[in-house]
Amino acid sequence: MKRRPTMAVLASVTLVGGLGISAGAAPAGASSLGTIVLQGTASPLVGRAPVVGAVPGSSTLDFDIVLGLQDPAGAQALVSAISTPGNSAYRHYLTAAQWEARFSPTPAEVATVTSWLQAHGITVGSVAADGTTIQVSAPASTVEQAFNTTLSERSFDGKVLRTVDQDLTVPSSLAGLVVGATGLTENLATPAIDTPGSGGAAQASTLSNATVANNGGTPIPPPNAFEVAKPCGAYFGAKLAAQLPAYPGYSSPMPWATCGYTPSQVRSAYGIDGNVSSGDDGAGVTVAIIDAYASPWLYSDAVEYSQLNDPSHVLKASQFSAVLPPYYDDESECDANGWFSEQSLDVESVHATAPGANILYVGATDCVNGLLGSLQTVVDGQLATVITDSWGDTLGDLLDDAATKTAYDDVFMQAAAEGISVLFSSGDDGDNFAISGLAAPDYPPSSPYVTAVGGTTLEIGSNGQRLAEYGWSTAKAFGCYTPWEGVLPGCTSSTNDTWLPAAYDYGSGGGASYYYNEPSWQVPVVPASVADENLPIFGVPTRVVPDISAYADPTNGFLMGETELFPNNTDHYNQFREGGTSLSSPTLAGIFADAEQSAGTPLGFLDPTLYSLYTSDPSAFYDVTQPSTPAAEARTDYGNDFNAADGVLVETRIINYEGPETYCNGSGNCATRDVTLSTGPGYDNMTGLGAPGTGFVQAVASAGTPQS
Repeated sequence: MKRRPTMAVLASVTLVGGLGISAGAAPAGASSLGTIVLQGTASPLVGRAPVVGAVPGSSTLDFDIVLGLQDPAGAQALVSAISTPGNSAYRHYLTAAQWEARFSPTPAEVATVTSWLQAHGITVGSVAADGTTIQVSAPASTVEQAFNTTLSERSFDGKVLRTVDQDLTVPSSLAGLVVGATGLTENLATPAIDTPGSGGAAQASTLSNATVANNGGTPIPPPNAFEVAKPCGAYFGAKLAAQLPAYPGYSSPMPWATCGYTPSQVRSAYGIDGNVSSGDDGAGVTVAIIDAYASPWLYSDAVEYSQLNDPSHVLKASQFSAVLPPYYDDESECDANGWFSEQSLDVESVHATAPGANILYVGATDCVNGLLGSLQTVVDGQLATVITDSWGDTLGDLLDDAATKTAYDDVFMQAAAEGISVLFSSGDDGDNFAISGLAAPDYPPSSPYVTAVGGTTLEIGSNGQRLAEYGWSTAKAFGCYTPWEGVLPGCTSSTNDTWLPAAYDYGSGGGASYYYNEPSWQVPVVPASVADENLPIFGVPTRVVPDISAYADPTNGFLMGETELFPNNTDHYNQFREGGTSLSSPTLAGIFADAEQSAGTPLGFLDPTLYSLYTSDPSAFYDVTQPSTPAAEARTDYGNDFNAADGVLVETRIINYEGPETYCNGSGNCATRDVTLSTGPGYDNMTGLGAPGTGFVQAVASAGTPQS
């Protein structure tokens, strides 16, 4: 169960469905004399989510004004050349200063926009180093008047979100300069983990809990404790559920879930233990981890974890550093301490696959506006060559506004130009239909400038060998037993001692974009039937997510450790099994750090290289396909997440599920249809190119040798 509620190639990217994309201002339309309308800046939630109220005019809004790049087409072409194997510019990277001199708004342009904002009563804060965003603050009524729009509060997916109701209007003098605003429409990034500070740079020994601006300065507490219910196995199939009845259509006895894989098991299964032992362990490479907030126990927990589970590779203080904001906000809206588990999982799984790499943790102020600024900090400062992001906006490919996508995509293009690899978890709710009634990928994973990482179910044997790897898509069936009669839906005295019907639970995020055309590097590999999913809407094939995958299934996930709050109101270090594509992205980030060290050069934007490698050497990837016979395993969970006092749930977990999924809205209206993501030979929309195969590190390191 979920532990906590959670909230290229490139030059060929064009307009899809009338929406603007990155590398420049959103299309402007004529308005009244002397003004222009920034198309696509209204929230796509308008017409999809009901209004629950107006935004109080006196409420203060903090958001960013987004400025467009100079010569956006030239920026796209440059990134394409630098990232495409065989091109004479391949891996001939720019510095941040070189990129900004060629493509960022000029100081004079920034000053022009700033002057207009101030003249309309908007307080101007800091300007990003690359000049593409300006932090601003103003009362809602001032914002509505300045941009000739209205703001509303709308209900969507169980949350109330602020939306821009009409496209923003600005003076004609700002045409080509202002793209729109990000953060004005609320987009709440959520960690893709299946679990229910001091300012400036902080070294490992001084990582602290920054105060929260809007709760009286109280530090954020640790998350509530979670314990893995027994039985569970040390490896896949170590324990069999012989006492449980067979689940209809599946072999019996089922294996019990694992207790959580250790770093050595993961390195062995993915064939990188030899790389690590021979010295290709990521040494000299810095991996940046970007999340919201920061656990004050992040480093100490990671040290204790490595001491207990990987004593030959204890995380050193010299390997860890952090960049933190002076304060945090929106902690209730963002489920702040729910991000702590994300952070520990990220740090510990990166270190598991790249035990020699340096880790830079960058904590954002919140999950609303802060994450973009954290990305800019790393990219502008060239603080790392690999970035892993285990978060995203659910359905964001469809529901994030054009200005938000432009702001992020421009940062991603700058990262590519500088040789920085950016990875994003693809999400944990499959095609998102079961949670929303809509099927669309998350954003930023759908951006054609990042590597979207999907999830698998990995079976590791007694000797550390990969027994099998399937697509992560899970259906869950509860066992009906006396304590759960009348508690679990359908569990009655007449169904006692039987399995209840299985229902889709969660799985690797993916699907075809509603916003981006199919990048040229996907064309030779992605089946037309997959890329053409939205062809009836747009008339062109579109970008498909994910690109590559690694293990994510929480039933056979990673053994991680963190400080948690226990029922006796004390906190201490604890270990438990965890998963989600929040695990697959940092796992692969570590593997790519190993490959970068082996290559002796940053790998940059990975997708063109990965898809090219797939066409030349598909054996570098493990082809994730369906099980030859229906596969399932057994798992138990405590009813209260902590101990057996409130009962133990017994479950069948169906592996690589591709059957029906159901969405029910708040009124009880339900719709059912089959999961749209599937696995099969070659590229598929559940796992992309597949998982790392034998020799993956060497293959990636030697792929597309740069031209002199």
